Amino acid sequence: MNFVEEFIKKTSVEEFAGYIDHTIIKPEATTSNVLKGVEEYKKYGFACLVLSPYHSLQVLSKNTDIKVCTVIGFPMGYHPTRVKLQEAKMVLERGAREIDMVMNIQAFKSGDYDYVLNDIKAVVELAHSYNALVKVIIETGLLSDDEKVRATELVVRAGADYVKTCTGFLGGKATIHDVVLLKKTVGEEAGVKAAGGIRHAYDAVALILAGASRIGTSSGAKIIEEYKNLKEKL
Repeated sequence: MNFVEEFIKKTSVEEFAGYIDHTIIKPEATTSNVLKGVEEYKKYGFACLVLSPYHSLQVLSKNTDIKVCTVIGFPMGYHPTRVKLQEAKMVLERGAREIDMVMNIQAFKSGDYDYVLNDIKAVVELAHSYNALVKVIIETGLLSDDEKVRATELVVRAGADYVKTCTGFLGGKATIHDVVLLKKTVGEEAGVKAAGGIRHAYDAVALILAGASRIGTSSGAKIIEEYKNLKEKL
């Protein structure tokens, strides 16, 4: 029995679902898709339901028991800080519990690290004032390993709760290599969220074992059903 199978054997379906951020942010997502996602969130007990600001406001106006996570500065990250703050404040005031913000990748690539740090810190301070978590997407697919480490260090210095691999919109995918690298960098100071191209239970478990404490995926329901089947076979 390998490490993945050992994890599946000892970890309940409910515990596994608690690692997953159930994500519905595709540009073509409809209100019907979101309503289905709400029912899946309730059925499986996911960590949170990740929605666009537009759909977040719809859900928050009707479902106060849903832990909603909203994407901010998504997906490019180059919105001015004041725009990110306004966007975040709007959903936090309505009850959003988590924020997934995109790092300003252009500023980072330009070497403007103070701007990147202050941009993240501003959103973190606002979110924390509402007792909300912040996960910062560094878009690993666009960075070298050295850049991934530097970006992660900035995320930690800014006080964010998680560093996140990818948006899933710019070609990057979550990899074991990146999760191990990010986890080594953050240590115990922050969590690691793996996101981007995660569609199967076995892959999700492997990423958790590599150091991810959250898994972002639009295939949450499918992954849970796969996990159930894998568990039954052990």
